[in-house]
Amino acid sequence: MQSGLMLPNLYKPGATLGTLLPGGGNKFRPGLAICSARRPTKVEKKVWVWTQNKEVMTASVERGWNTFVFTPETEILADSWQSLSKIRTLFLRDEVIKDSEGNAVALLGQVSSGLGQDDVKALVGQAETVVMSAVDWQIITAENMVAAFQDTNTTLFATAANALEARLYFEALERGTDGVVLQTEDPAEIFSLKAYLASRTEEENKIALQVGTVVKVEASGMGDRVCVDLCNLMSPGEGLLVGSFARGLFLVHSECLTSDYVASRPFRVNAGPVHAYVAVPGGRTSYLSELRSGADVLAVSSDGKTRPVTVGRVKIESRPLMLVEVEFEGSTCSLLLQNAETVCLVSPSASDLPAGEGIAETRALPVTKMKPGDKVIVSLQAGARHTEGRYPEWS
Repeated sequence: MQSGLMLPNLYKPGATLGTLLPGGGNKFRPGLAICSARRPTKVEKKVWVWTQNKEVMTASVERGWNTFVFTPETEILADSWQSLSKIRTLFLRDEVIKDSEGNAVALLGQVSSGLGQDDVKALVGQAETVVMSAVDWQIITAENMVAAFQDTNTTLFATAANALEARLYFEALERGTDGVVLQTEDPAEIFSLKAYLASRTEEENKIALQVGTVVKVEASGMGDRVCVDLCNLMSPGEGLLVGSFARGLFLVHSECLTSDYVASRPFRVNAGPVHAYVAVPGGRTSYLSELRSGADVLAVSSDGKTRPVTVGRVKIESRPLMLVEVEFEGSTCSLLLQNAETVCLVSPSASDLPAGEGIAETRALPVTKMKPGDKVIVSLQAGARHTEGRYPEWS
């Protein structure tokens, strides 16, 4: 227990395990947890799983959720499951949740019928993370708690009995809680919650794309170009955002399409020279020359949807280059690409499509066939951040 931490009145030091877990500890009774985990710098929805079902565990791990809570009655599962997969184990003993090294991670309590809300609110600033749950009045309680914790340095979690309940917490006052503790014995609840969070992330991570007009295409000598092979397959209309200047990035198409020249390589993007910027997760950029195996870059589709993908390998080879300049609303940006038929930018299928936040129908336009007046998809930024922080046009 952290020194100086004030416990709310709803926490009963003399309570037995059975009062917290009806049925001899086989069920998780909604309550309050005060966690000492560091607050993440980026808002991200987290899920802990409370289950005795191996299928639920497997489904959770396969979807990236590897934190599980066990009681004294189910501790034997922890060792068994750890032999199957790398998981984070938490244990409930004497009303305290501890990690595998015996360090206190959480204390349990209960919020019911609106009672105890003031006690929970009083924990703002006293604990880095508070996990609350309501036996009833879930929506009202969630909204009150989200409002109380907003603009504070304390993260808010909630316990949920199913995916629908978790969704209510995540959507309370639009901002929602930062995470949930999901108690379930049904793998379908894992599938449902993951699908919801995936669709939510997809919408939240969409970026604005514009249609620019090509004003110059010309040969530009030799240079060291970077070919990025990913650990993920890409689809038509999807690629990496690359540019000579971070204020304007071009959507460079992957080699997923069938060609008369080479076989399809849906994991590959012939991205540009070593000096070029490439978009990476977190609203930042990296130099193409800095990419290494295991690094993450941002895959972007023509409708603005994004997803992190992992670099498998990078090939840097000397190749002839082409300079492409594009204009959009008076702003000009440029990119150099290898002079090859398989190197393409993403272009609207119709040249008169208006600019917007995503273009539904697109085609891959080879740099060898590009000419002034052609339309290509770009992402124009008022300001961008390199991996080391904010920067001018070069650093």
